[in-house]
Amino acid sequence: MEKIFDQKVALVTGGSFGIGRATAVTFAKQGAKVVIADWIEDKDSIREIKDHGGTAIFVKCDVSKNNEVADLISQTIKTYGRLDYAVNNAGIEGANAFTHECTEENWDKTLSINLKGVWLCMKYEIPLMLRQGKGAIVNVASVAGLIGFPGLPAYVASKHAIIGLTKTAALENAKNNIRINAVCPGAIKTAMIDRITGKDKIVEKQFEDMEPIGRMGNPDEVANAIVWLCSDAASFVTGNAMTVDGGWVAG
Repeated sequence: MEKIFDQKVALVTGGSFGIGRATAVTFAKQGAKVVIADWIEDKDSIREIKDHGGTAIFVKCDVSKNNEVADLISQTIKTYGRLDYAVNNAGIEGANAFTHECTEENWDKTLSINLKGVWLCMKYEIPLMLRQGKGAIVNVASVAGLIGFPGLPAYVASKHAIIGLTKTAALENAKNNIRINAVCPGAIKTAMIDRITGKDKIVEKQFEDMEPIGRMGNPDEVANAIVWLCSDAASFVTGNAMTVDGGWVAG
């Protein structure tokens, strides 16, 4: 069976866990050489990729720090010589608090990782793709980038901003053969959602009930959408904020 990303290189930030890990593995299954960036290494991710006959490296990176993002791109080029696809997924939910109770520390940390991190990554990814003459980028936002959620002001602000940043960068590069899109996951069963629910079955049921489809999503379902957006099958799609949310925002 033909692998659609054979000999291509894909970078996934926040790639050790959850949606990032699922995306890295999905790219590898389709033949891509993968760079997993995160501030924690999960050796199981690399092992799973290699078990599927893929190739991957891990680069420790705090996406909120300019020098570390620059080093990430440098190591990617040093190892594989190019970068075809970038998935800017690294993010945190931040502390739960109403807007007037959100601390400056929480605001700065959440926006620095979630928003500045996406901007910094694109700051280094786009010039490389311009030199290559082609590329595709997917930024991971959230349904919280489309609607509000009480108690998560910094997170919601960062995800709304990611969508605006994505549209701006997409328009800037529409004629440069670089497509830039975002995905907006709903409630996806990951460690992040476990932290938000505290693994409380009643709270988990509340999240499931908010999904018209009647369940939470799984990371592979988001990964499949991300990989499709990077593929030539999505060649006329750019500047889009695609919901992968079980119908949540449609309700």
